[in-house]
Amino acid sequence: MFADRVRRTRERMSELGVDVLLLSVGADLPWLTGYEAMPLERLTMLVLPREGDATLVVPRLEAPRVTERPDVFAVHPWDETDDPVGTVASMVGRSASTVAVGDRTWARFLVDLHALLPAVTWRKGSDVTAPLRARKDAAEVDALRAASAAADRVARQLQGSAIPLVGRTEREVSQDLARRLVAEGHAHVNFAIVAAGENAASPHHEPGDRVIRADELVLCDFGGTMPDGYCSDITRCVWTGGDGPTSKVRDLYAVLQDAQAQAVRAAVVGTPCEDVDGVARRLIADGGYGDHFIHRTGHGIGLEEHEDPYLVGGNCEALAPGHAFSIEPGIYLAGEVGARIEDIVVATDDGPESLNTVTHDLVVVEA
Repeated sequence: MFADRVRRTRERMSELGVDVLLLSVGADLPWLTGYEAMPLERLTMLVLPREGDATLVVPRLEAPRVTERPDVFAVHPWDETDDPVGTVASMVGRSASTVAVGDRTWARFLVDLHALLPAVTWRKGSDVTAPLRARKDAAEVDALRAASAAADRVARQLQGSAIPLVGRTEREVSQDLARRLVAEGHAHVNFAIVAAGENAASPHHEPGDRVIRADELVLCDFGGTMPDGYCSDITRCVWTGGDGPTSKVRDLYAVLQDAQAQAVRAAVVGTPCEDVDGVARRLIADGGYGDHFIHRTGHGIGLEEHEDPYLVGGNCEALAPGHAFSIEPGIYLAGEVGARIEDIVVATDDGPESLNTVTHDLVVVEA
């Protein structure tokens, strides 16, 4: 698997005229080598030339964490008194004219490399890796299915009134969701947004001391990373008992639910990403809420919770088999209420496959 990824990466480097690819912290490194660097002040960096052997430069104290793959890379441990940036620069060599560096590489290392390699033209590592990582293979799709199924189990607990809401703070419910994600198989939690009532009008609301009340909407957006590194992400809204949703909320939610469903149906292979965004945006605008949909329709997902492809106006890239992404339009009325529905979807030759299957309805839960 990793050897094949290296092969495809080198083909992509040839297409772009990139002589060397340098990868440090971030998801590109584990995707290509199986090793995830700790975000330390000590440099870890894969030096992958277009031709020749790849080398993983790693602090000696981190070397025991590396699973060696001789068919993919050699390991070069460095000691505390060594100059790892100088080592990387020497491996790049003076003949390299164009070097791509991982997007998440710390600026301090890039600045030092630039000084040591003044003649090099630099470009983003994602120019090389993003299109390759965006198209998931069958094993990666299976991993995303497992992650989504685990998140679905927590969402069903939410919709089934198994997670108490009324009388608890948003923060308490967020912590409860996080515990349940781990219990359902996640290695760690990436986020657990809980936004009640007027707070749901803030798409990235930070759960706080606001106490959830009866007879209001609660938006829950949560996801994590599974032990294999692949992520989940789901958003569902519930209504806390009482008399059920108001007519205003019912109207808003009906528009949103239709827009989300139609956008999923539009996510077929060959469709430009911006067109999928346009479907959701037009339906929400036609429903009278156009000014209240304030973010893109979706983002890619895989080893990172946000990665290519992005479903947003201006992105003309056509969906391809294996592209995995969220479909998550939202409507937000500042100071009043907000709602969002999110599924993870995979583009396939047989049509879009939604990996999240829990109901999209605005479920009324027991108060």
